[in-house]
Amino acid sequence: MATTKEYRDFILEQLNILENITCKPMMGEYLLYYEGLLFGGIYDDRLLVKITDSNKKYNMEETIPYNGAKPMYLVSDVDNQDILKEIVLNSCEGVSKK
Repeated sequence: MATTKEYRDFILEQLNILENITCKPMMGEYLLYYEGLLFGGIYDDRLLVKITDSNKKYNMEETIPYNGAKPMYLVSDVDNQDILKEIVLNSCEGVSKK
């Protein structure tokens, strides 16, 4: 099941608390970047972020975005912009800048 444009728009609206968020389509899903760093994506109408040491403190559920992919964290509280901002910033702390 691909992500709906409505859900993508909702997540981008929730992330508008941060500047420099970009979203790139990929095979029916969406990759999310903050200041050029890939930190997560929207898969099957779910917001997922890369697992890093800096975001483990949020105790998010691990899930697989698609068959054959590495596990990612499921962001379940997408309605709380303050927590969402913290999760994105902390996730980016652990993402390689290469």
